[in-house]
Amino acid sequence: MLPTKQEFLNALETRHGKALQEKFSSTTVAICGLGGLGSNVAIALARAGIGNLILIDFDSVDLTNIHRQQYKINQIGMKKTDALKENILEISLATKITTLCEKLTAENYFSFLNSADIICECFDAAETKAMLVDCVLETMPEKFIVAASGMAGIETANSIQTRKLTNHLYLCGDGITEVTETVPLFAPRVMLCAAHQAQTVLRIVAEQIDV
Repeated sequence: MLPTKQEFLNALETRHGKALQEKFSSTTVAICGLGGLGSNVAIALARAGIGNLILIDFDSVDLTNIHRQQYKINQIGMKKTDALKENILEISLATKITTLCEKLTAENYFSFLNSADIICECFDAAETKAMLVDCVLETMPEKFIVAASGMAGIETANSIQTRKLTNHLYLCGDGITEVTETVPLFAPRVMLCAAHQAQTVLRIVAEQIDV
């Protein structure tokens, strides 16, 4: 028999403590980009019982995504927003999901992200990463943003780390290894960087933000 939502929340409270879980449950996190980073961040936050996730991506699941992203073979061709929502609902009874199958731009980001407490930058392209970080810092200075840079290759996992750049900006990754024709992405390093992002979100919510 499947648990009820309250039974699921009770189990989370047993693990995290009631006060902390209440903070998690009342938090809204926007995940911008649902590829190797974003799909893994979303799964980790759903498992932790984050109450509201805003999933933003305009792309569809492709065969080449399966080796590092949280999708399944039978979801190839689905919109990533729909597929990831489907997967999260199989994991968590505690998370409300809003999906935006849109391309996030400098013109629409404010309306998409205004309701979020914390924003996760999970894009592939450097220019899109920079656009989002710059826009949020300039026009939403009260919001936290957790970004990522450098996770490609088969180098040691120990070089992936989290740095606090400003009071509201955190950067996860090694800051060096970007994807090239000879430096591909491997699931473990991508997932590790995503785990750093998710853990940083939880620490922000828990008010343990000095990393």
